[in-house]
Amino acid sequence: MTTAHPMPPPQAPSPASDEPPAPGIRPLRALLQQARPYRFVLLGSLLLALAASGCGLVQPLVARSVLDALADDTVVTGSLIVLSVLVVAGAVLTGLQSWWQQRTSEQVVRSIRRDLVFRLIRLKIPELDRRPPGDLVARVTSDSALVQNAATQGLVMITNGLLTVVGAIVLMGTVHLGLLGVTLAVLLGTGALLGLILPRIREAVARAQSSVGAIGAALDRSLGAARTVKANGAETRETARAEAAVQEAYQAGLTGAKYVALVQVLSGVAIQAAFLAVLGVGGALVASGDLDASQLIAFLLYVFYLASPIASLLGGLGMLQQGLGAIVRIEQVKHLPAEDDVDLPERAAPHTARSTPAPPVEFDGVHFAYPGRGPALRGISFTVPGATRTALVGLSGAGKTTMFALLQRFYEPRAGAIRIGGQDIALMSRAEVRQRIAYVEQESPVMAGTLGDNLRYAATGAGDEDIAEVLRLTRLDSLIARLPDGLDTEVGNRGVTLSGGERQRLAIARALLRRPEVLLLDEATAQLDASNEQALREAVDQAARRCTVILIAHRLSTVTDAEQIIVLEDGGIRAAGSHDDLVGADTLYRELAASQMLVPAVDDRPPGPDAQLTL
Repeated sequence: MTTAHPMPPPQAPSPASDEPPAPGIRPLRALLQQARPYRFVLLGSLLLALAASGCGLVQPLVARSVLDALADDTVVTGSLIVLSVLVVAGAVLTGLQSWWQQRTSEQVVRSIRRDLVFRLIRLKIPELDRRPPGDLVARVTSDSALVQNAATQGLVMITNGLLTVVGAIVLMGTVHLGLLGVTLAVLLGTGALLGLILPRIREAVARAQSSVGAIGAALDRSLGAARTVKANGAETRETARAEAAVQEAYQAGLTGAKYVALVQVLSGVAIQAAFLAVLGVGGALVASGDLDASQLIAFLLYVFYLASPIASLLGGLGMLQQGLGAIVRIEQVKHLPAEDDVDLPERAAPHTARSTPAPPVEFDGVHFAYPGRGPALRGISFTVPGATRTALVGLSGAGKTTMFALLQRFYEPRAGAIRIGGQDIALMSRAEVRQRIAYVEQESPVMAGTLGDNLRYAATGAGDEDIAEVLRLTRLDSLIARLPDGLDTEVGNRGVTLSGGERQRLAIARALLRRPEVLLLDEATAQLDASNEQALREAVDQAARRCTVILIAHRLSTVTDAEQIIVLEDGGIRAAGSHDDLVGADTLYRELAASQMLVPAVDDRPPGPDAQLTL
């Protein structure tokens, strides 16, 4: 006889989002949709399982014939051979079914994770801004594993268990209908109780999701700023934050484990109760001569045999309950707003020199506000001529970085238009817009990998001569020469092995290597010393001959020679012109310049604390 399948303990998938689980049958439909591409493979797995179960179902009948032959003092060799073949065949079929099922299971989870990774990387920036990265990552890892189990092993276990139970009941009916009625009465009573308990498993798993999400969020917060945590002696506070989430996940998991244990107890009690009831009633029938002993033994073997398919059925239902909680979160990701126009066609050249002139960039009546906040930009209109440098200056919150985000279509303006080379970027794909732009962020993020990987990140086809040129322009050539592995040197997680200035120069080199039409620099020299800053200014001046440069300036000294300086205040343009023009015409600009000792102070009062150029 086949062995029973223990019901798996509840696993706490990753955190749920702020949206409630979808009600009704929709999660089940979504889970079945995941299994649909593999329906024929799963059917093969089911047939193997049914064949193995069939070998077990026939064994009590063969055992009965052996007993009858012994009672009649006839030869039992043939029956024993048949029984041995059934046992071996059942074991072999069970092994084949297990391998087939695991293989299919891995294919399902691979497909789910591929879809999730594809979707997550293309989510729109507003969605990424408001969701903890740890929560999104967990949907790819633990949630997909729960759906994997439910969509393959769980469905097969439920179907196989149900069909095997039905088959056993039919065969038990051929042995004795009265004893079958006794068995069903016990099992149906237990089944009613299980029907009340099984949904509680899903509820417990759903509660555990948010707790596990808090763990991921806490670790992402702490590990992502490990130096800040350690420098401020905050290890205890951050540990307490994560431990509180761990405790919540533990309590939710413990609740689910209690329900699983209760299900196992009830299923075991049901089989034992059915056995005792059949033994009592059947014994009385044997004593009265209304039932043969061989019939009673065969029926009792079927009662014991029911333990395996019932355990399989309940185990599959438990996996299904866990998978339904996880599939809701996976489906939520699939319905988040994503950018569907960011993939370049295969024929697009990864790195080519441009022959067309640098395009102008135009903001025309642009309005924008972040969700739940006031206006960030109010009717911004200006033009950056091609192959020139324009600097954006202003106090913190004036809207400078927001303009860069709109220019790259990370966000969409609420009104107005942005044009590159006379073309409205709203009518261009995001891939096309971003292919024309190189962006050096304020934080100058570096990807884990080698220096060469980071340098070629947006220009995979760059040649050695081009690389050598940008390394020279950004003064990274001396750094590379000192490193034993050169460009193959690992930079560590987020470029931790590089200094702030080195990360900034690497980001600028990466942008220059791309040969963009428009170069955006967001305080790109803030962490450089005077010598390297001057070198980078010369590199930008050289780049401005072949592309349009827009800079956000922290130090006005870096943009005094820009062809155009735009002064922003409260989301609007306060003034525009050259450095000399603005010093004489705009009081805010003059105060900012005076605070950096570029011009004499307006009066003897020191500049206010807000007179800084920061984001």
